[in-house]
Amino acid sequence: MFTVLRIRRDLVDAIVAHARRDHPDEACGVIAGPDGSDRPERFIPMVNAARSPTFYEFDSGDLLKLYREMAANDEAPVVIYHSHTATEAYPSRTDIKLAQEPFAHYVLVSTRDPEEHEFRSYRIVDGVVTEEPVEVVESYMFANTGNDDIPDAQ
Repeated sequence: MFTVLRIRRDLVDAIVAHARRDHPDEACGVIAGPDGSDRPERFIPMVNAARSPTFYEFDSGDLLKLYREMAANDEAPVVIYHSHTATEAYPSRTDIKLAQEPFAHYVLVSTRDPEEHEFRSYRIVDGVVTEEPVEVVESYMFANTGNDDIPDAQ
């Protein structure tokens, strides 16, 4: 399955800013989008309950609240992101073991370099990691994302 993560620049900037802000601990969060759309829309930074530079964990209460909110809004977790603070942006064995959303893009950003960041996306299904290209766009309106992006007639 060849996929690409198409994501707006403001969302990439928000993920990187969150990762820098929480450094040296790992940052984590979700970008929700319309259910079935594969289009990340709503940035939801989460608290790393582990407060660790080598591990992230969503607070179970916050996660339950988020999933209820997404269900009420007909949304799905399109992107699940976290940062690595001292290593490359590649899923660890723990990351792979914990990946439970087969349709999500798992984004990792490395903040090990204070000047540059590494931003990569993966699909993780049944323990198999597949890196995918990331296409950063200014707007989904003009990106090649399908007919659902055509504005409605006024």
